[in-house]
Amino acid sequence: MIDRRTLIAAAGAALAAPVLGQALAYHLTPHMVGDGLWLIRGADAPIARDNGGAIANIALIATDAGPVLIDAGPSLRYGEALQALAKTLTGKPVARVYLTHLHPDHSYGDAAFAPAIVAATPGLIATLTRDGPGFADGMYRLLGDWMRGTELRIPAHVVSSPQEVVGGRTFRMLPLSGHSADDLAILDEATGTLVAGDLVFHDRAPSTPHADLSTWRRSLDTLKGLGHRALIPGHGPFDPTPNAAIDQTRDWIDWLDAALRRAVTDGLDMVEAGDLPIPPRFATLAAARYELQRSVAHFYPTLERTLLPRVDAR
Repeated sequence: MIDRRTLIAAAGAALAAPVLGQALAYHLTPHMVGDGLWLIRGADAPIARDNGGAIANIALIATDAGPVLIDAGPSLRYGEALQALAKTLTGKPVARVYLTHLHPDHSYGDAAFAPAIVAATPGLIATLTRDGPGFADGMYRLLGDWMRGTELRIPAHVVSSPQEVVGGRTFRMLPLSGHSADDLAILDEATGTLVAGDLVFHDRAPSTPHADLSTWRRSLDTLKGLGHRALIPGHGPFDPTPNAAIDQTRDWIDWLDAALRRAVTDGLDMVEAGDLPIPPRFATLAAARYELQRSVAHFYPTLERTLLPRVDAR
């Protein structure tokens, strides 16, 4: 998510900068990737003031009842921009907002929508209720005025069945986990497009603040067996193939796991592990070094306890 050094630097910049107020605006560009299906691309970068936290991909899907959004972005201001864009594209107000997981770059834009139309799995609702205030505190400090007025809405629509129909359009619900404890992927049956949330990254290194890599692998295996035709990842460009982005995500996770385990057994400290060489096949992945170093912070203490137990603990 947000490390301490980044948070302190951003807070200092916020204090030094003039108040921008209403000058701040998100400029959202929809890309049609299927019949009645648009992708709003996030920046392939960490959360920062210069991108307003708009780093996650959003799917916008037309239905007879009104557009469906899959994820809502980082802030009230972003959610309002999504509302306006959805109305422009479809002529109707938003009918449903699905949240794929807890991370605030995907979820905090739900502040712009009535809780009755915001949907999530029971586990995610519980997590947002428990952890939401803590994430909001960090986002406000990091993004400053971009977050003004943002207050997370706890979803009131519970995703509890294997499919949902909105305005005549059928969506297959796929509650999984691995990137976080409660991930939701959604298959748009009309186009065969899988909206994978952060279970899948494409040409952008995966983030791991709440990841369980073994569980994540199993979820990727599930996704790969769906028979979908194309894929919208949580971050990175649209994948017009079924599995290229899934395979790339799996490849990074496998390499990361093996590399960090080897680093621990070789006696590398965390700084040295963060400077490990990244294989050339990942040269196209945005933020690769950044995410490797974050993953070291996430996993290294547990790996050291597991792989290098105290002698008297054996």
